[in-house]
Amino acid sequence: MQNRIFFPQAALDQWVVEGQVELAGNQLTIIGEGRRYRIAEAVRVIREVSGTPDQNDVLGKVKSRVFFEELGAEILEDSMIIGDNAYEVKTGWLGAPTVPLQDHVRERQSSGQFTEEPKTDEDLLARFLLKNL
Repeated sequence: MQNRIFFPQAALDQWVVEGQVELAGNQLTIIGEGRRYRIAEAVRVIREVSGTPDQNDVLGKVKSRVFFEELGAEILEDSMIIGDNAYEVKTGWLGAPTVPLQDHVRERQSSGQFTEEPKTDEDLLARFLLKNL
């Protein structure tokens, strides 16, 4: 399965202002790494707050906003209601790389842009986050 990453809206807003990432349509580019992701609106479920058992089995998961809307969810800022359940959530974007990591690394190496080759998408993202958090 292809790696995916959740980009919280607040972090993305900050990175856009700082010029660390670029958004164009449904594509996000991490400028310093040149890594591109197809993105879709998403919601990360933090916790159930009503005390009702999580009958929807969404606790701790990240799903597209469309998925939750199809479940009948009402989402407002950092809260979501599905039936009798109320959840604390984080809104943002779910990203999937536009090309496999190996192709990305080959392209960057051939242009002399990588001094140390990342082994995984996680390495690449960790490098970006360490520079920008």
